[in-house]
Order: sequence, then C-alpha cells, then structure tokens
Amino acid sequence: MKKTVIVTGASKGIGAATAILFAQKGYNVVINYNESYESATLLARSLVSNGFSVTTQKANVANRLETDIMVKEALYKFGSIDVMINNAGVAYQGLITDTDEVDFDRVIDVDLKGVFNCCKSVTPVMVNQKSGKIINISSMWGQVGASCEVAYSAAKAGVIGLTKALAKELAPSGITVNALAPGLIETGMNANFTVEELSDFVADIPLGRMGSADEVAAAAFFLASDSAEYITGQVLGVNGGYVI
Repeated sequence: MKKTVIVTGASKGIGAATAILFAQKGYNVVINYNESYESATLLARSLVSNGFSVTTQKANVANRLETDIMVKEALYKFGSIDVMINNAGVAYQGLITDTDEVDFDRVIDVDLKGVFNCCKSVTPVMVNQKSGKIINISSMWGQVGASCEVAYSAAKAGVIGLTKALAKELAPSGITVNALAPGLIETGMNANFTVEELSDFVADIPLGRMGSADEVAAAAFFLASDSAEYITGQVLGVNGGYVI
C-alpha cells in the first residue's frame, strides 16, 4: 500500500517543494493550505495531471478542530498517515519595541501551537499503526536567535524543544520525531529583504549561496525514509554552514 504524507503550508516555498518530491517518490500527498487556495489548487492539479496521488485540505493549523478534521479526512481518503511534515509558518520582523502582543501571538499560534496541534491530531493514528514519521520545520534562528525576530526565534526554538520531548514520548510506539532547521532559503518569505541585505547575508554563509526549497525537501525525505529509522529527536541543519 502506498504511504501517505501530510505537508502543512504546502502551497508554496518549502512546503510545495516537499509535496512535489514526495509525490514523485510515490506517496499519497495531502497539500494543506489555509489562505492560499489558488496556489494549493494549481499545485495539486499539476501533480494530478502527471499521474500523482494528491489532494488538498484547508486547515488553519492554529485551530485544533481544523487539524483534527484534516487528519481524519486524510485517514478516510488514504487509509493511513505515515509521515506528518509540519511546515506551515509565518514570520514577523521588527524591534521588540515595535512588536505588539497581536504580532507575537500570531507567530506563536501558527509556528509553535500549529505544530503542537498537528502532532496531537496525528499521534493517535500513528500510535495505532505502531509506526510513523513526524518532521517539524524549525529554523536556524530557533537554534541561535535572530536580532529583530524575537517572536519567530522563540517559536522556532519551541519547535525544537517540542520535537525532542515528543521523540522520547513516541519512540516506544515506533514513531520518530525530528526537526529540520533551514537557514537562508530562496523562498517568498525573504521577499522583504533588499538585494544588498541578502548579499551581506550570503557573504557570511560558508557555502557562499542561499539554499533552495528542493534541498530542504530532500532532507525531509531522508528523515521520512527507511534510512532514518534509527534517527529521532534530532535537529538537522540545512544552512550552508551558517550555524555549525
């Protein structure tokens, strides 16, 4: 039976690249989106037209009821959920003096609580199966912190703590839980940076370039593969050597 993966925030960027790769590797793919209906639909149609098994599912990951429904729909359609990739996220940049409670709460709700909600929704399915892979997308800023990104850094650091704790909790059920910590990746999330700012950033990356969404997707696929059966509770950096 084909394996099934849910990718949250899969309408664009890292999520879209991950959905495409898993579809190409023979998975049933659930493309989750919240507001990006058109992008998610276009991606799904493109993959289906090429013979891949793909569906879309709207869900705001910050809402536990919606993540429960997403998991139930995926299970009903495909019969199992083998991989959960928690990629959905938002960012906020600004001095802490300019970051109000609404901004902070929004980032925490999506980037951290959203991961918790999806993990909580999918855990009973995987425990019942006695197998499963959960892959949480953190960030290198969750490891070292970023100036003017207090909320984002806090949320992504929380994802790392959640990953390590849940890995210990779910290991007896044959479930692995790992995190990816991407660095500067060429996606729309960096659209607010100027060319000069990006050039200065790249100058500090040992490999001398930005990463691609495909490279993060490849790391996610490795963690979901049989080759990573003995890897759990780990944080895999995809950052060109910026954080070592």
